[in-house]
Amino acid sequence: MNWLTALETQTQASTLLSLGAFSANILVAIGLGIIISGIFCFRKNVSQSLTLALALLPPAVSVVVMMVDGSIGAGLAVAGAFSLVRFRSAPGSARDILAVFVAMAVGLTCAMGAYAHALIFVAVILPGLLVIEKLQGRKITPSKNRTLRITVPEDLNYSRAFDSVFQQYAQSYTLITVKTSNMGSLYKLQYDLKLKDASQEKDFIDQLRIRNGNLEIVCGLTAGSGGDL
Repeated sequence: MNWLTALETQTQASTLLSLGAFSANILVAIGLGIIISGIFCFRKNVSQSLTLALALLPPAVSVVVMMVDGSIGAGLAVAGAFSLVRFRSAPGSARDILAVFVAMAVGLTCAMGAYAHALIFVAVILPGLLVIEKLQGRKITPSKNRTLRITVPEDLNYSRAFDSVFQQYAQSYTLITVKTSNMGSLYKLQYDLKLKDASQEKDFIDQLRIRNGNLEIVCGLTAGSGGDL
C-alpha cells in the first residue's frame, strides 16, 4: 500500500502547488466571461440563460481542461466541453453560436495560462463585432422586392383590376403566372414587384383585399433579396 500513499501524497502536493495558478485561471476566465456576456448581449433581445451561460462558460471550460491536463482523456474532455454548444433547448442564431464558441475559446486559453493571449483575443474580436454590426445597421435596409400571390374570383377581370393600387404603392410590377383553382371558380395570380415604401405594405395589402373580395393574399420577400444597400 506504500505506492498508494505515495501517489496520494504526490497528488495532494501537486494540487497545492497548482492552487495559485488554478485560482488565477478561474478569476481571469470569469472576468473575461462577464465582458463577453456584456458585449454580446448589449441591447440585444437574448434570454437570461444565454447571458449567464456566456459569463460562466470560460471558467467552466478552463476547469475541465485543467483537471484533465496531462492525462490520456484530455482530448476527449476538450471535445466534450465543445459539445456543450448543444446546451440550448431552442435553436440559436449564428450570432449566439459564435458567442458560445468565443466563450469556450477564452476558457481554453485561460486554462493554458496564456492570459495575455486571451485578453488580446477578447480585445480584438469584440470591438470588431461591434464595428461590423454598426456598419451593417447603416448599410442594410429592408428589401422592397416582393413576390405577391392574389386569389381572385372567376368573374373578376384581373388584367386591370389592381393597376391603380400597384401604381400607388409599387415602383414596378409584373404579372408572372396565372392559374385556375377550385374547379375553375378561382384564379391565382403571381406578381413580382418592388414597393415604393416597405413600411406601407399593410396598407397595400388592405387595398388589394377590397378589390379581390377579401380572398387569400400572400406577400413575401422575393427569393435572394436579403436587403437593399
